[in-house]
Amino acid sequence: MRDLTPKPSDLDPIETASRDEIAALQLDRLRWSLAHAYENVAHYRRAFDAGGVHPDDLHELSDLAKFPFTVKQDLRDNYPFGMFAVPRDRIVRVHASSGTTGRPTVVGYTARDIDTWATVVARSMRAAGTRPGDVVHVAYGYGLFTGGLGAHYGAEKLGCTVVPVSGGMTPRQVQLIEDFGASTIMVTPSYALSILDEYREQGRDPRESPLTVGIFGAEPWTNAMRQEIEQAFDMHAVDIYGLSEVMGPGVASECVETKDGLHIWEDHFYPEVIDPATGAVLPDGEIGELVFTSLTKEAFPIIRYRTRDLTRLLPGTARSMRRMEKVTGRSDDMIILRGVNVFPTQIEEQLMATKGLGPHFQLELTREGRMDAMTVHVEAAEGPMGSDALTAAADALKRRIKERVGVTVEIAAHGSGGVPRSQGKAVRIVDNRPKG
Repeated sequence: MRDLTPKPSDLDPIETASRDEIAALQLDRLRWSLAHAYENVAHYRRAFDAGGVHPDDLHELSDLAKFPFTVKQDLRDNYPFGMFAVPRDRIVRVHASSGTTGRPTVVGYTARDIDTWATVVARSMRAAGTRPGDVVHVAYGYGLFTGGLGAHYGAEKLGCTVVPVSGGMTPRQVQLIEDFGASTIMVTPSYALSILDEYREQGRDPRESPLTVGIFGAEPWTNAMRQEIEQAFDMHAVDIYGLSEVMGPGVASECVETKDGLHIWEDHFYPEVIDPATGAVLPDGEIGELVFTSLTKEAFPIIRYRTRDLTRLLPGTARSMRRMEKVTGRSDDMIILRGVNVFPTQIEEQLMATKGLGPHFQLELTREGRMDAMTVHVEAAEGPMGSDALTAAADALKRRIKERVGVTVEIAAHGSGGVPRSQGKAVRIVDNRPKG
C-alpha cells in the first residue's frame, strides 16, 4: 500500500493546534451553542429551566455536566420540526431516520450547516488518504439516510470527482470502479465484502483494482475485517463515524498514517463519555457511553446527546484532537443490519399490524457468507389457520418490514405457541453469528 500521509501544510491549522487553543475555541463556541438552543428551541428552554441551569452558568468546559441530556425520544416527541432553532424557511435540507413508533427522528440544516458538514467530511477524507482530484465511488445509500449525501458533498468540497452510485447492483459497482478508475470507495464494510466477492466472481484480481482508500462507516467493524479488506484490495481501510442527530458522517475519522482510533473534530463537536447507568461524566480512558454537544450547528443544535455507543476517549496522536476508540457496542438493544438501524420494537410494530399473526416473536441473527442476516420467528394467531393462510401472513409481514423498516429479512412462521416464551424479560434477540 502507498504511503498516503498528508503533508503538514495540507492540514487545517486547528488539527495541529495546542490543547489550550482547542479548549478556548470550544468554550467560546459552547457558550454560543447553549444560548442559541435555549433562546430558540422550546424543548431546551424547558429542560434547562427544569434542571435549574442557564447558559450563563457555563464558565468552564466541565460545567457542561450541569446541563440535561438529550435522548432520541426527545426528538420523536418534537416531531417533525420542534427541535429546529431557525425559521423553517432557512432550512435547506432535511434528513430523517426510521422511528420505532412510526415517527422518524428529523434533523435539519441551514446552508452554513451544509458547508460545515461538507468541511468535516472533506477533512475526514483527507485524513483517510483521499486527495483533491481523486475519483470517489460513493456506495452509501442516498436519500433520507445521511450517508450518501454526506459523503458526496464532502468529496466535492475536497475537490474530488464523485461517482454517486448508491447501494445495490453489485456487478455494476465493480464495472464502474474499474471503468471510472475510482481510487476511493465510501461504503459500509459489510457491503465492501460483497463487492470483494463480486470481483472474484467476475474473475478479477481485486489487488489490481484502482482502489487505494476505503472509507467505511454506518456499522461496527473489526480490525480483523480491516486486515482482510486491506490484504484483498491492497488498499487502506479507514473508519469514519457519525450519526444524523449530531451531523451525519464526518463527526470523527481515523487517520491513514496511524489507524489507531477516530479523531473527533472537536472544533465542531464536544465529546463526553458517561456512565450509562448514572450519567456521571467519566475521565478520558474509561469506557462508557458517548455523548456529543454540537458547537456550530445553526438549524439543529444538539446538547449532550446520548448516542448509546460505547467507547472511550484517548489523547490525540496524528492530530491534536482527542480520539474515540472503535465503538465496542451499544448500551441499548439496537441491531445494525447491513448498515440499517433496526430496533425490535420496529419489528413488533409491523407484526402487530399484520393480520393472522400473534404478538410473540423472536429475532435470530445469523451470517450468510459475509453478510449478516435476520430471521423473524413468528407464530399464527390463536385459532384455526391453514398453512396457506399462515404463509400469506408471513409474506405480508416480510413486505411490511422491507417497506417500512428498510431491511430484507426472512420470516419463519410457526403454529400458535411455536415461539419460545420466557419467564421474565422476553428474549427478543438470539445471536447465532460466529463469534470472534
